[in-house]
Amino acid sequence: MIYEYGFLMKYSKIHIKSDRKEAIFKSAEEIKRHIKELLRYVGENPYFKYSLEPLDVGSEVPVIVQRMVEASNIAGVGPMASVAGVIADLGLEALLKAGASVALVENGGEFSAYTAGEDIVASISTGEPLLSGKIGFLITKSDSRLGVGTSSGKVGRTVSFGEADSVTVVADNAAIADAAATSICNAVTGSDVRGSIAKGLEKAKNIRGVRGVIIVRESCVGLMGKLPKIIRIR
Repeated sequence: MIYEYGFLMKYSKIHIKSDRKEAIFKSAEEIKRHIKELLRYVGENPYFKYSLEPLDVGSEVPVIVQRMVEASNIAGVGPMASVAGVIADLGLEALLKAGASVALVENGGEFSAYTAGEDIVASISTGEPLLSGKIGFLITKSDSRLGVGTSSGKVGRTVSFGEADSVTVVADNAAIADAAATSICNAVTGSDVRGSIAKGLEKAKNIRGVRGVIIVRESCVGLMGKLPKIIRIR
């Protein structure tokens, strides 16, 4: 049996799935603790919230801040570009520590997942209405562990300088996927739609930890790398 639990905290909309009910509540507690630590840090260091470039904050910072800095440095973006993915990763790690063998934490579209048994179906959100919520990944044991992040130059409240309807990245963890999606989306620019997608795919090749990417712009789709099986969601 798979159990589910969701909650809101500040800007985070969390959805947790696992085969161990007690693990879900431990994960939720850990997520809330990390978010509180981040809010406290940002309150004392407001520059961290607004930087669009990688930062060096030293080692004496909360775990969530360190993870955000590490992922954003890899992708070449500001640390807030990875916040949703980092939170998902930390929640997943709490699930696994509590003995879960099927685990997924989704935070506003970014998710971190692992399964040692039952396959996990996860939908993909895009800015293209013909595809958004209608396709997804079938995540298996051989795919685990992985993270998925999506960025758009046309929808959502995150800062983006790109023109893609959506960039969905599959990576070693959700922190890198989240930050990389922003970085790749920023590269998808210009009036040549196919050429802009090619620029985004080239960018993806140079970000460590990225396994694969799907770029959608004006009904054109570009794919690269190793992705979980893509399925239709009814």
